Amino acid sequence: MLVWIPAIAPDEIDYEGELGLVIGKRCRNVPNKKNAVLDVTAGFTIVNDVSVRDWQALEPGMVVSKSFDTHGPIGPWIVTTDEIGDPLDLRVRTYVIGDLRQDGHTADMLFNLYEQVSYLSSAFTLEVGDVLSTGTPSGIAWHRPGMYLKAGDTVRIEIDRIGNLENPVVDEPR
Repeated sequence: MLVWIPAIAPDEIDYEGELGLVIGKRCRNVPNKKNAVLDVTAGFTIVNDVSVRDWQALEPGMVVSKSFDTHGPIGPWIVTTDEIGDPLDLRVRTYVIGDLRQDGHTADMLFNLYEQVSYLSSAFTLEVGDVLSTGTPSGIAWHRPGMYLKAGDTVRIEIDRIGNLENPVVDEPR
């Protein structure tokens, strides 16, 4: 899964290694409880929440800056909830060209995934197959000058008990 450096915005392309939660049952108003959330969860995967930071600074909702073609690759598979154990006990690491950039833990997220599913499902129905990106550890390029992605880089995200997602970075085809 390639990640493109957009021709229109080539300078501030950032990586975010994230745990992806895959909805397995249509749901609304899910209680903020582990068993309730896991009951509607099909499994977990890896998300590379690629962001165009200079565009993000121009918009309050972060929609366009996270919606460029090829940005947001997920996979390479889904691991079921029974195979994961405690989803709040997973180490998340992101490497760019072999350099460890992010090293965090799902227990340290600002909002845990149970809170997130409960909150989101109170506003709208979650559908089977929806993938919720649950947040990223510190170490993104936005806070590290000179660390933005460029063509030739490879982003590798590893999450305990899930595996890894690898994305070569290339210039957008003209």
